[in-house]
Amino acid sequence: MNTTILHWLGDRVRDLLLQVPLEIVRLLFIALPVLVLIWVVRQPGQQTGSGDTAMRSQTGLKLGAAVALLLQALVYSLL
Repeated sequence: MNTTILHWLGDRVRDLLLQVPLEIVRLLFIALPVLVLIWVVRQPGQQTGSGDTAMRSQTGLKLGAAVALLLQALVYSLL
């Protein structure tokens, strides 16, 4: 089989990624939704509203996104 530059590059990337401990990967996998959750909670209400003029609920989308991200982080931490 001929080894191309893409095979060589793919082997190097795979070897580098195999050196990352699984606990670090798990921590990053859980930290990402938590960081997005913090970002969502810190957003002003005007940026997270539904956009219509009725202004039904300023926190409607923010609350839904926060619950979804919290649930996602909880599920990932149990895996």
